[in-house]
Order: sequence, then structure tokens, then C-alpha cells
Amino acid sequence: MSGPEGRALIVANARKQGALELSADIRVELAARGWESELLAFEGKPSDAPVVSGFDLGISLGGDGTVLYSARLLARHDVPILPVNLGTLGFIAWVRAGEWKERLADCVEGRLLPSERIMLEIEARRRHERPTRFIALNDGVISGSGPARIVSLRVAASGARLGSYRSDGAIVATPTGSTAYSLAAGGPVVAPEMDAMIFNPICPFALSNRPLVLPGSEWIDIQISEGQRTPIVLTVDGQENFPLEEGDAVVFRRASERARIYCAGRSNFYDVLRSKLNWSGGPDA
Repeated sequence: MSGPEGRALIVANARKQGALELSADIRVELAARGWESELLAFEGKPSDAPVVSGFDLGISLGGDGTVLYSARLLARHDVPILPVNLGTLGFIAWVRAGEWKERLADCVEGRLLPSERIMLEIEARRRHERPTRFIALNDGVISGSGPARIVSLRVAASGARLGSYRSDGAIVATPTGSTAYSLAAGGPVVAPEMDAMIFNPICPFALSNRPLVLPGSEWIDIQISEGQRTPIVLTVDGQENFPLEEGDAVVFRRASERARIYCAGRSNFYDVLRSKLNWSGGPDA
């Protein structure tokens, strides 16, 4: 049983129990199929993303956070990712550790197809400085980092003013990220392959402020107002941080890169929703 020869990058969270042992087993299986492989292991929170290229497949070993890191590494090279879960049931990392060999065979033999997911391009702009660019699979979050967490933000969508917000911050999420922090902050669940963005204020002072779903072709501009009481930070996918200053602007738009993640089909997404959110469909729902 052998698929076409190629090169695979295994991205492993070494703090997950069994991650390094499993990566060794996967490398043996890949070699038996004529594939070359490399291992990129990290402990806990991933550090700055190294430059990687020349791979045909990515294999993520960890949880959803490891998939996010892998996506930021590999999306610019159009490399599909097989997400193997070594923790609790994840929204993105759906392959259970005990079934990795079967799913790997499905990938290399063409029986499993990747799902196309939009990513965010996030630019932090400061006067007289070159913009700092990030890409995100889940979300970008602007929030206070001090004890007085209320921040003041001016928000526009595709040049049209939405208003001024006093809140604990704001989330801009992709459909993939709709089931992460945005969901916990009261945002909607959006099917992961949709071309859309979610703007979601976090605990806004005005009860009329509500989440907004925008077409993926639009952009969101968030200005950091003067007179903040707390330091403000931009957090990307929960893993990268960038301190913001009064007068800075953060622009969110659909990235040119797309994440390609192997999935088991639309029914699997609804199965995970039902399981993670404890939807029973009965009187106790």
C-alpha cells in the first residue's frame, strides 16, 4: 500500500502526551510509502513561525491550537493539513489518535479531500512606521491588558462608520474561528467554509451593540481612541501578541492565503457542534 511520493512536515506539540512517540510512528509509515518527512516540535505555546517550504502535506499533532500554528506556517505554500487530536475533542482537530494510520492512507491515496478555509490578513498600522502584518485562521482580538480592561475603539466596515465602542475589546473572526473565542463572547456559529468575517464586541457597554457578519470581500478598520486607561494588545489566534498604542489602526481583511484542512465532511462539523455544545435536541437542551 503506497501513495505517490512526497514530503510531509509533522508539527507536534511536545507537551501533549505521546506526541513525539506518535510522530516517530508516522515517520516510519510515511517512509514505508516512499515519503520523506521532517519533524517540527515545540513545547506548549509555539514560538515565532520558522520559514518552511517544499512540503506536500502537513500533519498536526496536538489540539486546535496546533492546527492554527500549522495553518499559519503552511497556508502560504498551499500545503494541506491532516489534524490529529491528542487532547479533548476539537472543532478543527478531528482525527483521533487511534485512527491516524487510516486517515493518513485516505489522504495520500486521494480518498480524503481538504476543506478550503479563509484566513484573515491583519495589519497593525502606526504613524510613520511600516505596517506589521499577521495572518490568522481563527481570529484577531483587540483587548485591554491591564486591571481596568475597558477600551475605547472606533470601528468602520469598508469605509462606512459603524460607531464608537466602549467594551472589553473586539474580536474579528473567520468562520473557522466562529466556534472559538467569538462563540464564548456571544457570537454566531458560522459554517467553516463560508466566505465571511464576524465582528464581535466583547461585553460592550451599550446593549444595542451586537455581533455583525460581513461578506469576506469587505474589510474592518478599528482605530484605537485617545485617552485609554489600560495598555491595549492585539492577539492573533491566541498565540501571537502585538502591543498597540493610542492612535494606532488595525485593519482586518480576507487574506490571499487559504488554509486547506482535511475534513470528514459537513456531517462531522455538525457532530462536533452537537458534542462540544451539548446539544441534545430534547427538553433538556
